[in-house]
Amino acid sequence: MTSSTVAGQGHGTLADRAYRAISDRLVTLRIRPGEPINDERIATELGFGRTPVREALKRLEGDRLIVSYPRRGTFATEVQIADLGYLSEVRQQLEPLAASLAAQRAGEDDRGVLNRLSAQLADASDGGTDLIRLDMTVHRAIYAATRNPYLEDTLVRYDNLATRIWCLFLDRLPALAGHVHEHGPLLRAIIDRDAEKAAALAAGHVEGFEAAIRGVI
Repeated sequence: MTSSTVAGQGHGTLADRAYRAISDRLVTLRIRPGEPINDERIATELGFGRTPVREALKRLEGDRLIVSYPRRGTFATEVQIADLGYLSEVRQQLEPLAASLAAQRAGEDDRGVLNRLSAQLADASDGGTDLIRLDMTVHRAIYAATRNPYLEDTLVRYDNLATRIWCLFLDRLPALAGHVHEHGPLLRAIIDRDAEKAAALAAGHVEGFEAAIRGVI
């Protein structure tokens, strides 16, 4: 499931495309926590067959975005605020590692992507889901630049779960637009191959996110 960016949903198999489309709905809470998941209805809405949708749902269950119960059905997982600390423990270790590796390993294509995202960040002002999707795209570009598919895969999953918590409190956290713009200096550090600075900025970003959420719960 590497390089599962929010952008680029036209790439990959039908199951890959269904996975990205459904994941986006779950992460941004267009499918609400606890909402039942009907594979036939989703297949119709997305224009996919039921087989790729079912394959996608199996992957999403492994990502802890949905849960299936015998004889009850499949549901979007609830957003557990108690998980914030657990997620932060992992991300505080892995996000700085990813930033450092990206600074060391990013190729010219990666650096081109990061430069374009840096320009998008400079122009971004919307505090809604469009900004959230940009935040997710930035994270995934950094993860891809690590050239470590296992680290990339792991961080995409944890970033998805953290983003769901953010979306749950979006109307109470307007200042988090600034949280997304913090990626500007981080991207610049990676582009400049400053691994130490990139790691420090990534660590501060995770800490700031957790502090902001805890400030409203």
